[in-house]
Amino acid sequence: MAALIILVVIVAVVGLIVVGVYNRLVTLSTRADQAFADIDVQLKQRQDLVPNLVETVKGYAAHEKGTLEAVIAARNGAAAATSVEDKVQAETVLTGALRQLFAVAEAYPDLKANTNFLNLQDQLADLENKLAAARRFFNNAVAEFNAARRGFPAVVFAGMFGFSKDRSLYDVGVESRAAMDAAAPAVKF
Repeated sequence: MAALIILVVIVAVVGLIVVGVYNRLVTLSTRADQAFADIDVQLKQRQDLVPNLVETVKGYAAHEKGTLEAVIAARNGAAAATSVEDKVQAETVLTGALRQLFAVAEAYPDLKANTNFLNLQDQLADLENKLAAARRFFNNAVAEFNAARRGFPAVVFAGMFGFSKDRSLYDVGVESRAAMDAAAPAVKF
């Protein structure tokens, strides 16, 4: 009789541990999904700004057709991306195309003074800041999920629950970081 009680207690404790592990993994996975949804909202707003930006630049720099087409193509690619990895790649391309567009704008003083262009540029800068914050939140949620999934006892049960792989971080990548560093203006006196 005592052996049966001990067995029941052990099974109950293991059951509670398994339920706790499952619930924690589901909670952390859901938090990461929500964080990615926040990034998605910011990316959509950014993508919605691009056509207005291109139209404004087109009025002043119509002969920069290749740059304008590259921005639109990059925007369409970013809008079509679905997975985290695809979105990261597509947004990196869009960021590079926008940098080229702003470089073109530097050659047109009238464009740089246009209030509509300046307003769009400010909105884009604000969205970039919001995106950076959303990426940090997402990467934190993903890192927390990955750490919990790899920890004991979750590592024993994670595969059974469908959490067999780490989630991907939203990493802008080496190329994008290099482009950001290269895009920093040089100040000379």
